[in-house]
Amino acid sequence: MELSDPTQLLADARTALDAAVDTAALADAKARFLGRDGLVTERLKLLGKVPAEQRSAVGKTLNALKQSIEALVASREAALRQQQLDARLAQEAIDVTLPGRGSGKGGLHPVTLTIERIETIFRSIGFDVADGPEIEEDFFNFTALNTPADHPARSMHDTFYVEGQDAEGRGLLLRTHTSPMQIRYARQQTPPIKVIAPGKTYRVDSDATHSPMFHQFEGMWIDEGISFADLKSVYTEFLRRFFETDQLDVRFRPSYFPFTEPSAEIDMRFAEGPLAGRWLEVSGSGQVHPQVVRNLGLDPERYIGFAFGSGIERLAMLRYDVGDLRLFYENDLRFLQQFNP
Repeated sequence: MELSDPTQLLADARTALDAAVDTAALADAKARFLGRDGLVTERLKLLGKVPAEQRSAVGKTLNALKQSIEALVASREAALRQQQLDARLAQEAIDVTLPGRGSGKGGLHPVTLTIERIETIFRSIGFDVADGPEIEEDFFNFTALNTPADHPARSMHDTFYVEGQDAEGRGLLLRTHTSPMQIRYARQQTPPIKVIAPGKTYRVDSDATHSPMFHQFEGMWIDEGISFADLKSVYTEFLRRFFETDQLDVRFRPSYFPFTEPSAEIDMRFAEGPLAGRWLEVSGSGQVHPQVVRNLGLDPERYIGFAFGSGIERLAMLRYDVGDLRLFYENDLRFLQQFNP
């Protein structure tokens, strides 16, 4: 095999590499010259047979040839990558003269809208808004609210318990109401205490009007000389502002709650509209039980007050005329977009 044809080999290599239309063809052309059995490689293997006085010059010539071909390969690789990029850009070209797509506009969930409305109304009549933990201690969720471990009312609130205990060895659970926040808040304040506590609550219940997770807001007013008349005045004013009408009636039905005594359910009735004439339960309420007042760190002989608790979804259903509670949680945009025109 002759060793003295580097110029022709370089010309052949250039022709073969320029003819490669893709990376696979380029790899084949490169192997033809620089592969294990390539034309340049075979010549390098024969250097040992070249006379000693010529070996150095021939070796330099072949190494220069090899480097030149490698440079041609690299150049062709770069050219093919650019061709591929140009083709892709042409295929994915964007007409910049087209009008842009507007970004989607989000909106608030109807339950969030309801919570904001409730907070605004109660702030306007002097109530603070408090928030607390959803994983609650047994003491604050039950015991401090006059519901000890052996109290039958606990079966009404059978709920989701979680592993772990508080610092005093008491159990933990997902709170069944937001009343625990009344205790936490009142222990850090001095009367008069006026507060509402909205938030998520959890109970083992699920149907068209109940959900295992739902929202509730509790309210409490503790001071000297507070009576049921104040409760009726505050809650009636809230309902009239919430539903934006004075054409409604409010009544109190005797009931039972372990943390209030006496206790009452609050019903309302619209004077007009699709629900006119029908009594609807909207809240539980009552005078704060003396034992709960003691658990607040106050003297029940001096301080008295009222408390109430209302389901936020229920109020939202009445305000927006929604017939099934589950619609709030199905994430159907056709439903949710109605509240954010």
